[in-house]
Amino acid sequence: MAVVLEKPPLRARLAPLVQGLDGAFLLSVALLALIGQVVMVSVAWDIEGRAWDHARNLLIGAVVMLAVAQVPPQRLQALAVPAYAVGVLLLVAVELVGVTKKGAQRWLDLGLVTIQPSELMKIAMPLMLAWWFQQREGRLRALDFGVAAGLLALPVGLIMLQPDLGTALLVLASGLFVIYFAGLSWKLIVPPLLLGAAGVITLIVMEPQWCAPGVDWVVLHEYQRQRVCTLLDPTRDPLGKGFHILQGMIAIGSGGLWGKGFRQGTQTHLDFVPERTTDFIFAAYAEEFGWVGVLVLLSAYGMFVWRGLVLAMQASTLFGRLLAGALILVQFVYAFVNIGMVSGILPVVGVPLPFVSYGGTAMVALGASLGLMLSVGRHKRLVPS
Repeated sequence: MAVVLEKPPLRARLAPLVQGLDGAFLLSVALLALIGQVVMVSVAWDIEGRAWDHARNLLIGAVVMLAVAQVPPQRLQALAVPAYAVGVLLLVAVELVGVTKKGAQRWLDLGLVTIQPSELMKIAMPLMLAWWFQQREGRLRALDFGVAAGLLALPVGLIMLQPDLGTALLVLASGLFVIYFAGLSWKLIVPPLLLGAAGVITLIVMEPQWCAPGVDWVVLHEYQRQRVCTLLDPTRDPLGKGFHILQGMIAIGSGGLWGKGFRQGTQTHLDFVPERTTDFIFAAYAEEFGWVGVLVLLSAYGMFVWRGLVLAMQASTLFGRLLAGALILVQFVYAFVNIGMVSGILPVVGVPLPFVSYGGTAMVALGASLGLMLSVGRHKRLVPS
């Protein structure tokens, strides 16, 4: 007698992939992805293939997210040390035989592909430090925080040598979030914050003297000095180094309350807004969708970050709490820095706006980070502490 085996429907086969994943977090991710695609269609309709490519990147990021979410946190812990070691070795290789583009030695040519190892450290760094504090749980000493600081300083220093100050600061932030969540005393946090605030005030007061031509800041490269000085006074060189910031601010202001409308941004489509699909896409978005559109985007980010922190708090292990907490706050830093630099309150650095900026590598890294958070959220504590 013949036996007929019916193939289960696609929905039934895909169900195990999302079973147990946090629905509210996935909803916030889907909302931001939808906003990102709408924005790309609006600001890049006259750039052939850009909107379709962004949709493809979002799809690839979603596949990476779901794939990583299937890996249990115990396996993630086992990957922490190898990922960190490989990342550091690749950074050393960049310093020795890296590819130089536009005056920066940040890439490594592997033959078939060219990679940027510093991108790996954005995930490997919080993984490593979360693993380290998991091993020291219940017997933390001051020396353990010193070891964590050393593990953080090594890759950050190598990235700054490339030079890539923007990525170095993001990797530094990812590590500092883990160290803070692990229980770093406020007595050690407040003095650097006060020192940093004093430094910013001093810089603002001394701007006319320190930003004068020919002044060498020693601790920063010349292009980095120019970025800070341009931030303090973009009108110093309105057609040169200050052009990007000024045009971004003009685009944001011209959007008004409701914006100029879908595909109607004049600053954007007349190419006054630089890098309108990547670093400066927020300026293009604000021009076309206005203050109301910005409020919607910020609300979506707020929901995303809040739900990510809930996942971190509900994690079943210290490793999961530290990892998820650091990763979600890094995404907050990405959004804050991107919006801040376009709005003229932070120096211009190459930081994408999560879900919205065009870029394949950044979308893969984002998908991996989201997958790690979903994996942690899949294994919640049964009883809240």
